[in-house]
Amino acid sequence: MADLKYLRGYPEPLLAQVRQLIAEQRLGDYLQRRYPGRHEVQSDKALYGYVQRLKQDHLKSAPPIDKVLYDNRLDLTHRALGLHTAVSRVQGGKLKAKKEIRVASLFRQAAPEFLQMIVVHELAHLRESEHMLPGYGQIEFDLRLFLHWRDMTDR
Repeated sequence: MADLKYLRGYPEPLLAQVRQLIAEQRLGDYLQRRYPGRHEVQSDKALYGYVQRLKQDHLKSAPPIDKVLYDNRLDLTHRALGLHTAVSRVQGGKLKAKKEIRVASLFRQAAPEFLQMIVVHELAHLRESEHMLPGYGQIEFDLRLFLHWRDMTDR
């Protein structure tokens, strides 16, 4: 039986049920019955609107999101189904952080509940990063400086 690597940490009785579904080749049927729908959020523009509506409904005071897109490079090999990033750019004499959310392209064909779960997870990072670590943006920038310095001194 294949390793259930995505389910590590779940209780053994639950894993036994999953193994039984797999052995009986009923896992796909179970998922289809539980999540029969497919969403219509297919383009990056539609995804941006979808994310903005969820943000407006639940996180009105969170910082604005500048870019949202499906990313072909995100997949299980990178252990990421979605990413939130703050891309720092110099504008004039100031440093600006642009907030981005990237969602793995596999969610174009997923159930709406799965897309929503990934988007909600990434949106939660907008509020929590600053809440959990005051000055997060500055520290992230300084870490990037440190990495650059390290590369320079390793030569």
